[in-house]
Amino acid sequence: MKLLVSVARQQMTVFDEAGKVLREYPVSTAKAGVGEVSGSFQTPRGRHLIRAKIGAGQPENTVFVRRRPTGELWSPELLEQFPDRDWILTRILWLSGTELGCNRLGCVDTMRRYVYIHGSPDTAEMGVPGSHGCVRMRNADIVDLFDLVPCYSEVVITED
Repeated sequence: MKLLVSVARQQMTVFDEAGKVLREYPVSTAKAGVGEVSGSFQTPRGRHLIRAKIGAGQPENTVFVRRRPTGELWSPELLEQFPDRDWILTRILWLSGTELGCNRLGCVDTMRRYVYIHGSPDTAEMGVPGSHGCVRMRNADIVDLFDLVPCYSEVVITED
């Protein structure tokens, strides 16, 4: 299985092994654009794989901090209480770069940058850049994707 994330279109396309399109989802990549350097808050380009799947069985809107459920469920009231929080919800697909010096190892290591594909609050707009570097999805979409793709699936992030 292969996932293609187009930053220009703010869209993810999922292909089966034969190259047939299985799903398309609107996404939101980094507000700061693309880039690989640690601390840039940009979405890393290139070839990656899903190194870990986190959150199986958790209810939609489960709040994660450092890849662990906090016991909270996102709500407008929680947003009001913590307006500046970077919300990581429902499921996490943790990405690892596969291109040495590009998105793997050193100051460009995607996994060490904690770049994920993850769920977002219902209020987060899809189709426009807005994340801190991750690939955001609607909660229902990340649940669907999480159940569809196995670990080590390829994820390619392109600017076009």
